[in-house]
Amino acid sequence: FPEFLTPDSPSQRVGGAALEAFAPVYHAVPLLSLDNAFDTDSLREFDRRVAKALAGREYSYVVELKIDGLAVSLQYEDGIFSRGATRGDGRVGEDISHNLKTIRSIPLTLKEKVTIEVRGEVFIPREAFIELNKKREQNSEPLLANPRNAAAGSLRQLDPAVAASRPLDIYIYGMGQAPPEIATHMELLAYLKKLGFKINPLIVSFPDIAAVTEYCLSWQEKRKDLPYDIDGLVIKVNELVLHDILGETTKSPRWAIAYKFPAENKVSRVLAITVNVGRTGAITPLAHLEPVQLGGSVVKRASLHNEDYIIAKDIRIGDKVLVRKAGDVIPEVVRVLKEERDGTEKSFSMPAHCPSCAAPVRKLPGEAAYRCFNPACPAQTLERLIHFASRGAMNIEGLGPAVALQLLATGKIKDVADLYFLKPADFKELERKGEKSAQNLAEAISNSKKQPLSRLLYGLGIRFVGSKTASVLAAHFRDMESIAAAGAAELAAVPEIGPKIAESVSTFFQQEETGELLAKLARAGLKMVESSPAGNAGPLQGLTFVITGTLSRPRREISQLIEKLGGSVSSQVSGRTDYLLAGEKGGSKLDRARELGVKVIDEPEFNRLVGEEGVLR
Repeated sequence: FPEFLTPDSPSQRVGGAALEAFAPVYHAVPLLSLDNAFDTDSLREFDRRVAKALAGREYSYVVELKIDGLAVSLQYEDGIFSRGATRGDGRVGEDISHNLKTIRSIPLTLKEKVTIEVRGEVFIPREAFIELNKKREQNSEPLLANPRNAAAGSLRQLDPAVAASRPLDIYIYGMGQAPPEIATHMELLAYLKKLGFKINPLIVSFPDIAAVTEYCLSWQEKRKDLPYDIDGLVIKVNELVLHDILGETTKSPRWAIAYKFPAENKVSRVLAITVNVGRTGAITPLAHLEPVQLGGSVVKRASLHNEDYIIAKDIRIGDKVLVRKAGDVIPEVVRVLKEERDGTEKSFSMPAHCPSCAAPVRKLPGEAAYRCFNPACPAQTLERLIHFASRGAMNIEGLGPAVALQLLATGKIKDVADLYFLKPADFKELERKGEKSAQNLAEAISNSKKQPLSRLLYGLGIRFVGSKTASVLAAHFRDMESIAAAGAAELAAVPEIGPKIAESVSTFFQQEETGELLAKLARAGLKMVESSPAGNAGPLQGLTFVITGTLSRPRREISQLIEKLGGSVSSQVSGRTDYLLAGEKGGSKLDRARELGVKVIDEPEFNRLVGEEGVLR
């Protein structure tokens, strides 16, 4: 009886057939990461920055538990769940709607017919995780490492039956864009609860950073009594209008910070030190450790970064060392227990030649790392291929390290461009690749041709060029040929591109092998031109704006409009700034603009400039 099916019917939560692959989801409002504070001094420094930026305005804080799970975005149209996605790189995630529908605490219909996008953290409660592992042990299945990994792994399954079988839960903590009538974050949470979302009850507001600090410290021991894992607390400025004044960096908001608990330390032993070769040729020493349980997982290795790091800490093979997870994520050697030495420990020296290709290695002036400068180095080629296929770059599902290694070892490819000339039959010859999986990989490679120029540029693995820098270059130059032809000086003139990045990009494109690679990629049909947004002729193309002061619309919304019309938004006023859009209490940026002779416009003038004609005059 399909006529009786409703959006919140129980059958909607069961999930349908398994997907072939995850579709990308472009977040209208980026899901930015948070800066971290590892001690109370860092919290006070955060408060000083907030106070300085707000220049006398009153503000308060909200503190939330930082649940150790997976951040997701949920979209609703007229009150009905329409799509859910992972955070991804903050700007592009993956559509996991089929898995999110299986979570009972996610409402499929809201109590009001509103169109909104909310953010939350999916997790598995501690007791439920223990029971899950007991069942897996009884069924002779491998045990899951920790609740966070189990939650993340459940949501990244193509078959929704897996997520449906897991005890997943969620707390909602915010929205992409709050309704204008809501003044504070606490009011926003109350509104979301009224709509039917599950909100963590342990969220508190405080008048000042002293009270915030005391509260954060109180949770270091109390967290053990919670039914779920947390790795810190999140501190946010409560007043939403102040978020726009404080703004954000390319990676994180300036109105929020994560207080992380001190890392757990364990004693281990350095069994050996080897070196890895990265995609840019950096030779990185790696400590192989006696396995030790840390933060819910077994740690066997820790990066030693470079020779200077080893010398400074006097790390030797055979040493007993104190190990922790920096930021509760990355294993690191804290210090050597020198009092435990017995004379059998051995010093380590960096190799004179690359362990992959035997080419000489050397340090560049002012750098700590040794590097291999052989462009044909097999280890670098492998790492470049893995990076090229990664989710943040060309997003080729199924092309992980094992497949990449086989493709290179069997001689099927010599560089990333060769991927696009392979047939499904080529993949069938690889280990553990049947006809279906070979066809899926071939389709994933073919589909990656649709990725925009910015993704391709990031995927090339140019030193110092992250995803944000790649987007800036693609938006400014609009095509690969123009980027390749630009010299270091022209590149450095682009807002947000400094001399170091400019020099690296220029050097990369001057190499003969880069030209050959780009020619192959172009023949394969990859996008070498940045597409303009649909219906947009780019009237603000090449113009740089800075926004300051209090405006009638959220700053983020105005920034998105400028970028949609082809312009760019910078956080600082400089000689390259074309317009300063100034609201009330413009502050130091207004003074700087007048000093440099930058044209200052108010909001009504801005609205006229980007009106129906969409042309600045």
